[in-house]
Order: sequence, then C-alpha cells, then structure tokens
Amino acid sequence: MARAALSADAVVDVALRLVDEEGLAALTLAAVASRAGVATPSLYKHVHNLAELRALMSVHIMDELAERIGGAVLGRSADEAIRALMMAWRDYVLGHPHRYSALDQAPTPMVAQAGQRLVDITLAALRAYELENSEAIHAARCLRAAVHGFAVLEAENAFQRPEKLDETYDLLIHMVVAGLQMPLHRE
Repeated sequence: MARAALSADAVVDVALRLVDEEGLAALTLAAVASRAGVATPSLYKHVHNLAELRALMSVHIMDELAERIGGAVLGRSADEAIRALMMAWRDYVLGHPHRYSALDQAPTPMVAQAGQRLVDITLAALRAYELENSEAIHAARCLRAAVHGFAVLEAENAFQRPEKLDETYDLLIHMVVAGLQMPLHRE
C-alpha cells in the first residue's frame, strides 16, 4: 500500500485482512504497519492505539453485519424475518470467523452507536410479535445470544457429534420462533 493512500479506513482494511488471514492473535500495530508498508509510528497519524483500531474494526464489522442482515430481512416479517435474520447472521460468522471474533462484544460508545442499526433491524424483525418496550429488548437479547452462541461454537468446531449442524440450527430457529409466539409472562 502506498504511503499516500494510508488513512484510518485503509488501516482498518489492512487490519481486517490481517485478522481474516491470521486470526485475532496476530493483530498488532507492528503487524498492521508491516502489511501497510509503513513504520509503526506512521499509523499513529490515523489511529491513536490498538484499542482505537479495534474499535474502528468493530464499527466496520457491525456495519457489514447490519448490511447483511438488513438485506436478508427486507420485505419479510414474523417467522420468515427471524429465520432470515438468523441465517444471515450465522452465514456471516461462518464466512468471517476471525473477523467476527474481533468484534467487541462489550462495545465502546462509538461501537454501540454503529451497533444500533443492527438492534433496530432486530427490533423491526420482532415487530410482528407485538412485543412492547422491554419485552422487545429481552427478545432481541435472546435472539442475539442464540445466534451468536451457536455460530461461534460452530465456527470453532465445538460440535463434535455426527448429526448435521444445519438440522440442529433449523431446530434452534424453530425453538426461537416458537418462543416468540408464546405470550410473555407479565407481572
């Protein structure tokens, strides 16, 4: 990469490619600088430190994930939207396991702001279930936990039994959808 082309976005792109190819453990400012063809101090003109680079990467990943899921649920509602959301999320994780592992799960305000689009898409997909206020947030959290947990375990080859994972995931989707159709206990 030519030095003149270096920018914060370019640094993030280099870092994401590094993580995709070598895993999150390989992410250092020195490794990113080397791939960018610059000395490490040159990166400080574009990112303050590794923490900021990771936050910028998380924003990029959130944007990609929201784009993918948003496109999948567009024009769908209720069970069909939830299924599309769950499939798109899983596909993203399996297609980019190292990149997804770089996503900050306890985000900074900057990353949380980027993640709001994903939250909004999830809440829109849940709208057909007539969940109100906190109920919708609880359901969105459960949905995220189900998809994230399964996809991360699958990406890490943590399921060792011979049963087909697609069948297991279909069961998970069915369980989530069935749970959404049940009235929530209201006190």
